Formats: sequence, structure tokens, C-alpha cells
Amino acid sequence: MHITKMHGLGNDFIVIEERAADPAGLARGLCRRRLSVGADGLLLVEPSEIADVKMRIINADGSEAEMCGNGVRCFARYVYDKGIVKTPDMAIETLAGVVRPRLVVENGEVAAVRVDMGVPSFAAADVPVLADDPLDFEVCGQRAASVLCGVPHTLVLTDELETAEIGTAGPRIEKDPLFPRGTNVNFVRLIDRHTAQMRTWERGAGRTLACGTGAAGCAALLHKKGLAANEIDMHVQAGVLHIELAPDGHAFMTGAAAYVFEGETF
Repeated sequence: MHITKMHGLGNDFIVIEERAADPAGLARGLCRRRLSVGADGLLLVEPSEIADVKMRIINADGSEAEMCGNGVRCFARYVYDKGIVKTPDMAIETLAGVVRPRLVVENGEVAAVRVDMGVPSFAAADVPVLADDPLDFEVCGQRAASVLCGVPHTLVLTDELETAEIGTAGPRIEKDPLFPRGTNVNFVRLIDRHTAQMRTWERGAGRTLACGTGAAGCAALLHKKGLAANEIDMHVQAGVLHIELAPDGHAFMTGAAAYVFEGETF
């Protein structure tokens, strides 16, 4: 099977065009770090009847995700570079709906990818979260806020990001009964109204170096709560994601997408 490994600011994926009979089993096998290729998930290229192409996201644990911001940037670059989609503006079908990336091409090379992430929802039923006020509630001893940005995200503000118990608090919050479908957990340190640092515990993948939907969702939450401007740089461990919040509510994410290697696996 031919595979291509890519990453979006350290959030890494294995892109596969061949149809997989058991995507969950394949993900669990290929994504094991140190024992196999290693990745946060698989990106499966499939035909679409409603968009230019369809992207399926299979997490490292075999679960399927509705959407992935870093993944869709990598996917968009891949299908453009491989000639599957001919134009830098494209429509990609996901379980969260049709996403519309635009490739920033300079001197024939993809320099960055800008993605319309849609309109984040703060409604408790959409996330879903069993809280009276999804913008301010307590979970596992932490004050939190939640949003749906393709997938469920929960924001925990902290003044000490490097000492936050991401590896322990993250999985507890992810699986707390308040979240019927689980949640991604983002620990955020706000530096000023245009800058924040973020670390993520990703549902189904664990700790990741970056999270695009998390960056967009947390930027929207910070803006909604009056803590941040409508443009903010979210500093993740491996770089920066620029988030713009438009007057109509749409969140736009811009960031890099890079290749690691291509090869065959058996």
C-alpha cells in the first residue's frame, strides 16, 4: 500500500488513496509510534458526489473524526499536488460538511493553506455538552467553555501552560459524562488580545503538537467571551496558526502543510 506522511505544524497524518477494507484496524496498526509508521491519524482520499473530493479522518485509536483542521490543510495540499483537484480553491467533503480550503501558491509551491472552518456553534446541544452555560461551567475541577468547530472542543484557560496537567486532566475531561460524544481539550494561555498559546489533548489521539479546529474554536470562544480580538495568532508547540473571525461568524484558519515522506507499507 502506498502511503504519504504529512504534518500540519507537527500534527501528523498518513494519507492513503487505496480503499481500505478495515480503516479502523489499519489506523491502529500504522499509527503506532516507534512500532510502525506513527501518526495522529489517517486521511483517506475518496470520491465525492457533493464536492471535489471526500476526506475521511481515522484517529490513531481507530475512531472516525468528523473534521480536522490540520488534517484538511495537509489533505488539500496532497490532492492539489497529485492532480486529483486541479484548482487551488476547492471543496472537500467531511463528516462535518463541506469545507473550502484555498491554497496559497508562491512560485509554483504551496506556501500555506487558508481554510473556511465554518461558523463555530456555542449551543450546548450542538457541542454537545450537558451544561447550563457552555461558555462557563466546571468540569474535573476546572473552569471551562465549549464550542463545536467541526468537532467538540473544550477550552481551559491557564496562567501556567507548561505546568498544566495536560496528560492527566486532558483524558479525564475528554471522557467526562458532561460530554456525550467526548471532547477535545485545549489548555490556553492568553498573552494579549491578538496572541495566545495552546496545548491540546485530542479526542482519540491523545496529546498532539497542534490542532486546527481547536485553534479556531478557542479563538471563537475567546472572542465571544470578550477576551480576544477577531484576529489572533494561536501559538501551538510546532508553530503558529492564524485565525480570523469574520463578521458573519465564519472562522478562517491559515497555516502550513508539509510532506515528511512517501513509501510503501506491507
